[in-house]
Amino acid sequence: MSSVKNMLFYVFTVGGFFCLMYLIVLKGTPLEAGKITKVQTVPKSNSIGQITDTLHHNVTHPLAILLLQIITIIIAARIFGFIFKKIGQPTVIGEIIAGIFLGPSFIGMFFPEFSLFLFPKSSLPNLQFISQIGLILFMFIVGMELDLKTLRKKAHEAVIISHASIIFPFALGMGLAYIIYQTYAPENINFLSFSLFIGISMSITAFPVLARIVQERQLTKTRIGTIVITCAAADDITAWCILAAVIAIVKAGSVVSSIYIIAMAVAYVFLMLKVVQPFLKRLGDIYSHQDTLSKPVVAIFFTTLLISSYLTEVIGIHALFGAFMAGAIMPQNLHFRNVFIEKVEDVSLVLLLPLFFVFTGLRTQIGLLNDVDLWQTCGLIVAVAVIGKFFGSAVAAKVVGQSWKDSLMIGALMNTRGLMELIVLNIGFDLGILPPSIFAMMVIMALATTFMTGPALDLINYVFKDKKEDVLASEVQKHNKYKILFSFGDSERGKSMIRIVNSLVGKTANNCLISALHLEPSNELHQYNIREVERDSFKPIKREANKYNLAVQTQFKPTLDFEKEIIDTANQGDYDLLIVGMGQSMYEGSFLGKIIGITTTIINPEKLFNTLAGNEKIIGNNGFDNRTNAIVRSVKMELGIFADKGLKKVDDVVIIMLNNEDEFLMNYAQKMINNNASRIMIIDYYDKIKQSLTIKETIRAIEHHAPNHIALYPKENLTADFLQNKDLGLLSLGAWNYFIENEPEWLAHVPSLLILKKA
Repeated sequence: MSSVKNMLFYVFTVGGFFCLMYLIVLKGTPLEAGKITKVQTVPKSNSIGQITDTLHHNVTHPLAILLLQIITIIIAARIFGFIFKKIGQPTVIGEIIAGIFLGPSFIGMFFPEFSLFLFPKSSLPNLQFISQIGLILFMFIVGMELDLKTLRKKAHEAVIISHASIIFPFALGMGLAYIIYQTYAPENINFLSFSLFIGISMSITAFPVLARIVQERQLTKTRIGTIVITCAAADDITAWCILAAVIAIVKAGSVVSSIYIIAMAVAYVFLMLKVVQPFLKRLGDIYSHQDTLSKPVVAIFFTTLLISSYLTEVIGIHALFGAFMAGAIMPQNLHFRNVFIEKVEDVSLVLLLPLFFVFTGLRTQIGLLNDVDLWQTCGLIVAVAVIGKFFGSAVAAKVVGQSWKDSLMIGALMNTRGLMELIVLNIGFDLGILPPSIFAMMVIMALATTFMTGPALDLINYVFKDKKEDVLASEVQKHNKYKILFSFGDSERGKSMIRIVNSLVGKTANNCLISALHLEPSNELHQYNIREVERDSFKPIKREANKYNLAVQTQFKPTLDFEKEIIDTANQGDYDLLIVGMGQSMYEGSFLGKIIGITTTIINPEKLFNTLAGNEKIIGNNGFDNRTNAIVRSVKMELGIFADKGLKKVDDVVIIMLNNEDEFLMNYAQKMINNNASRIMIIDYYDKIKQSLTIKETIRAIEHHAPNHIALYPKENLTADFLQNKDLGLLSLGAWNYFIENEPEWLAHVPSLLILKKA
């Protein structure tokens, strides 16, 4: 009755007001007399043309063009970033290449009409302004990533290397400017401005890219990692201060005139450090968590960022310096920085920053380098950049007492330029100091020096082979103990793995070595909070292990190649058993929903790439994702693939055995009974156990020492009711593959599952 009443109300309301509006239009039409003097009529034959014209107008509207540009840019940046990640390079190189690809050097050259449609000259100012907002947010994040406390403590160790890595290439850059000034400097640009900008362009180190490389190479906890991060941070602060001075000199026209700008800049820095920073610190101490960081408080911090950027732009030292300074003086409270960076980073890095790469690419005309002399000059620029930064840093590091290997590694890392170099180059281009040809050469230099960092580190490690093996691996190998490594993603699955490990080694834990491995995407970590992330990741695991008196060694590794890291850690550590999770794709919805085909899997670029290349199906025939399959193929020890459905205890365990090849599962049955007093129920799926004397003898021996802890059941017992109250299921990889292909239905009822593969 209520539904009928609601429907009648809806019909009468909508119908009544529609009629009222129609009557108003009828009454209002006569009012046009005297108002409408010119009536345009469109012939029926031209109606399609009118629709076409309207559609063309809509498509070419500035907002439509801008949205299409952003869509194209993000897609291209993600594709190129993924490709370069696959070849072991920072994704930023791929994103820069994406910008050049969309610019006149490729799309503009081979598809000029499409380029003119997608990037008309009238749209470039809009793209530039939005990209500048992205850069302001990015520099704000860079400033926040600097750990000023660590910098103050360790600056004396790194200041010589840092300043040498600036002054060497700066001087060489000014020498280079002396050689190329007559040929390449624009009209009405004096030598001082040109040489200072070439010098500063040679001196920049890309702190964010360098920090990611240090994380991915697991150098964060090493002495060299600490030194190079400190050097890069000091380099960043010094170089940006020098850049501000250079911009002031260039805009003022002379050193004397620039003194006023520099004086205002010094007053600005004093104000930020002595007035604004203490105020922000008090706010950060109060509002440090997500639930207390309200919109008005966020508005205060964002207003600080914008005012800081505005002041430096007005003073004449560029808005980006103000953004960098605002980030550097933000509260040092880790919780605050975590929360605030989360609010800013995704929009900045994913949405806005690629616009800057493409805008740089639109300015980069590699086609201008159309003769041998120009390419020779480009080669000279790259050589001066490498000699100044790489060898300048390496020599300084050697002088202060580093080994040759560490010195060269510091040089290779400090030679990384990346995005920070592009920012400097664009400032020079905007000021009219760098002509298009030199700008293109400098962009090539930025790409080359960033690209060479990874291969240079590999070469240095190869030439200076370290005879000492990984500390943990060597410690593991010198003990004749049962060694288990488990790799976990989230803490709940890690705690479940601890329960499984305890069921296998509980009473014999003193004769075992247990290692927990946790991997984090290196592109989601920040240098200032990496130790906190590591501590928080292992805290629940250690707490769970303490309940069972298990000693667990921890390994924390930032990486972008999870399967390779797991495989290398397991194989090099000479473990007896590796336990890994089944993989995220299996868990979209529920783990078993995927198996019986009712769960969709999100396709990521890597899976799509493998599918298109014909290497592998998006989801393998065995139901595992690509990462798990790679681990299955490559590890040397016994492997357990764990599908967690909320495992709380390992008291009642079901083991499904297909044939005699599954005999090795009896070892796990014995371990669980001896160490955890687990009750084992074996399903003899095809009555093969009855024919195996070895298995029958093992069962008798277990029954003798632990009565009522092991029982044998036929296939018919494998029902939903039988599985309902069990804690864990065990079966071999061969049995898993068989059931997935032939009889997947019963898997919907299994408890948490451990799929085991023989060594």
